[in-house]
Amino acid sequence: MPDNEGVVEWREQLLSILRDLTPASFERLCQEMLSRAGLEEVTVTGRPGDEGIDGRAIVRFAGLVSLPVVFQCKRYRSQATAPMIREFRGAMMGRADRGLFMTTGGFTGRARQEARRDGAPLLDLIDGVLLAEKLRELSIGVTTNQAGVIEVNPDWFANL
Repeated sequence: MPDNEGVVEWREQLLSILRDLTPASFERLCQEMLSRAGLEEVTVTGRPGDEGIDGRAIVRFAGLVSLPVVFQCKRYRSQATAPMIREFRGAMMGRADRGLFMTTGGFTGRARQEARRDGAPLLDLIDGVLLAEKLRELSIGVTTNQAGVIEVNPDWFANL
């Protein structure tokens, strides 16, 4: 189907660009996405020796209740594994009750199970497909023209 091929084409182009970003640029992109998605006080803390936490944010409900969130940003071609999820959860302990792991790749089935394991803080997982869709939805480096064609703007990402 030509339409389906177009979807795959823009996503793959976008994910290729994202995988080529520096770690700091990818973290800034995730910061921008989370800010535009409505999280507050989104800051990037990622640097060598960041102890597994790339950033922090606040999710506010009804303007009354807030929840601290920490996030991890990984530019992977392959899949994040359960040990990676456990390592991130260990890094977030005592810092936040909720974590967000974002990757340009995917997650193994065991990683997804680990993120939802009973008795452990829950982690939300954003894989490359969901990341690309969210960037498109928020018009971050991706636009949809009047004809419905989705276009990636590589120059936008070069300025991160």
